[in-house]
Amino acid sequence: MNADDVLGRRPAAGPVNPDLPGRPGAQVAVVTCMDCRISVLESFGLKIGDAHVIRNAGAAVTDDVIRSLSISQRKLGTRAVLLMAHTGCGMATFTDDEYVTELAGETGQEPGWRPVTFTDPAEHVRRGMARLRSSSFLVPDIAVHGFVIDLKSGTVDEVDPV
Repeated sequence: MNADDVLGRRPAAGPVNPDLPGRPGAQVAVVTCMDCRISVLESFGLKIGDAHVIRNAGAAVTDDVIRSLSISQRKLGTRAVLLMAHTGCGMATFTDDEYVTELAGETGQEPGWRPVTFTDPAEHVRRGMARLRSSSFLVPDIAVHGFVIDLKSGTVDEVDPV
């Protein structure tokens, strides 16, 4: 299957449940990478309706992630954040400066954002956890836990915030 196959199809009925409340049942928000190999809910033993899931390139804690988490917490009742990066991430294969230079060369302008690349997924998670814990937009004393999933073994290891 390729993009043309997908674009040529009507969306099928998916795993939705309109009888569930709009608030996550487990009061959890998960921030993780957009990598298509990660089954987010399965990784944490969750099901549809348990958690908000926020995905982006590299599980980066960006201003937009904080915006989404602020709404998730303050308007929809989440009380914990699970931040999960992974081994073998594409964001570890280039640097911010390389990518910004590449984009500027191709488009004639630099982006107003940084890619947030990294070399060590555990250290990347630690930095993200620190940013979440220090954000004045998030609920004070929010529970923040970090993890790295190994894409070869499937194991999920908790990251000590140090």
